[in-house]
Amino acid sequence: MKPMAVGLMLGVGDDPRESLRKATEVGVDNVQLGCPPDQYLSGSGSETLKRAIQESGLTVTTVFVGFPEESYADIPTVRRTVGYVPRETRAARVAKTRQIADFARALGVDRVASHIGFVPEDPSDPLYGEIVETVRQIADYCKGNGQLFCLETGQETAPTLLRFIADVGRENVKVNFDPANMIMYGAGEPIEALQLLKDHVASVHVKDGKWPTGQDQLGREYPLGQGDVGMERFVQTLKAIGYTGPLTIEREVSGEQQKRDIIAGKRLIERLVQQ
Repeated sequence: MKPMAVGLMLGVGDDPRESLRKATEVGVDNVQLGCPPDQYLSGSGSETLKRAIQESGLTVTTVFVGFPEESYADIPTVRRTVGYVPRETRAARVAKTRQIADFARALGVDRVASHIGFVPEDPSDPLYGEIVETVRQIADYCKGNGQLFCLETGQETAPTLLRFIADVGRENVKVNFDPANMIMYGAGEPIEALQLLKDHVASVHVKDGKWPTGQDQLGREYPLGQGDVGMERFVQTLKAIGYTGPLTIEREVSGEQQKRDIIAGKRLIERLVQQ
């Protein structure tokens, strides 16, 4: 895979070959996998998906963790449902994360990523220490698999995430940097955040979006080049910090519109990489 190769964030539905075909149709050679349905996480289902990936010729760079109870409807709902913050689901979600890490290891993938939820800004908040310890446990498990555990940006400001990573204190805890999420959650300017987090960035989502327009609302995602990220400056900054990994397009619509937007976005990003 060449440096800064354009890839795709790919959901895996009930028919993995059909899902993988979406990536090959838009001309990418690498993908991050969204959390697969449970039937593909172990046993014969895992082998079926593994064969489908091998036949597709695609390289899987990261497997994402996700949970069915999560909702991204608005910021209060995210706080209540996403990641490892909700106490009532935390133990089960940690167990599920270990299962997904083992699934990724079986595929030969050395990166697992997740939204961990809203980490409190105040480190004296008891919940802050709980999430630190939870991520330590996950990171230690991933280390045993020879894997990185990547925290996706967006729900925390960059200074909070930087402090959190330092407090977790595990070398295999890294960042999956999503510039649009910084904007859509109102968490800060993405270029400044990227520069602050640069030493921890292991993977990147190429996504665009606009700022929230109301209290407790999320901003909207847009096709690449039509939001507030500033894709030219974003790619220039990635080059400046020495990032050479995949540039994974994430477009959160479906159908033919998604395909058209991904193809157009791929052309844009490849042009910016060559500048």
